[in-house]
Amino acid sequence: MALPALHAPRPEHRPEKPAWLRARAPAGAAFEDTRSLVRRHGLNTVCEEAACPNIGECWSKRHATVMILGSVCTRACAFCNVATGRPDALDPHEPDRLAEAVSKLGLAHVVITSVDRDDLPDGGAAHFARCIRRLRETAPATTVEVLTPDFRNKPGAVEAVADARPDVYNHNLETVPRLYAEVRPGARYYGSLRLLERVKERDPGIFTKSGIMVGLGEEPAEVLQVMDDLRAAGVDFLTIGQYLRPTPTHHPVARHVTPEEFERYATVARAKGFLMVSATPLTRSSHHAGRDFEELRRRAAAIAPP
Repeated sequence: MALPALHAPRPEHRPEKPAWLRARAPAGAAFEDTRSLVRRHGLNTVCEEAACPNIGECWSKRHATVMILGSVCTRACAFCNVATGRPDALDPHEPDRLAEAVSKLGLAHVVITSVDRDDLPDGGAAHFARCIRRLRETAPATTVEVLTPDFRNKPGAVEAVADARPDVYNHNLETVPRLYAEVRPGARYYGSLRLLERVKERDPGIFTKSGIMVGLGEEPAEVLQVMDDLRAAGVDFLTIGQYLRPTPTHHPVARHVTPEEFERYATVARAKGFLMVSATPLTRSSHHAGRDFEELRRRAAAIAPP
């Protein structure tokens, strides 16, 4: 049974949301069609479960980020709006339903993410791999991006997903190392870095991607150090977005980072060698993922040796 996310009550701290964080409200026929298709196929989406501010824009363009392995997470990160509790049993038909929905939406690019499933022997890695392979069979023209948890560093899990050959392997660091204990207590910063490095070691042809939120209390110098750590791990694509507090029981917003500061982060990240950078207040891991993948692939081809 799903339970509310388990977070200790925190003091109220609600800085007024600035104009640059206002997203378009969900509406329109295409939005309703996407919602209907998601419901009809019994799919969970991170767009809804994580209360993404870009859902109106993305669903109106028939883009959705599918969340596999159920809608209940075994962890309770202080920033996340996904329900925490005892997850349901795995649905063996989910890869088929996913592939059918992607085919009907006519997606050029699909993003697959999941809740944490620390209850499973492999953390759900084999299920990720089955979804990727089913998509390759049903929609071979669709490029596939995965956004995986850390699988609690279970042996062979990362390799199982990488061996299914997604086009992009994304795993978010979420924040700077100093804030892990309060923001992401179930994870380890250097474990996540090592995961991204292992993907490149397993298959250098897979693009790797990671992202962080700002506005949690980090210092700019700490963000720059995260960039260096990711580049040392061979990560190709960096996303940086503003943290938005889902409920009063979640981690408070320390500050709203200005668009000008995001531009400076983007400039520095490009100078450090990332092939692609998305850094804006409303940037999220999957926002414009298909468009960004095409640009990532183009830039990689431009610097490849003849």
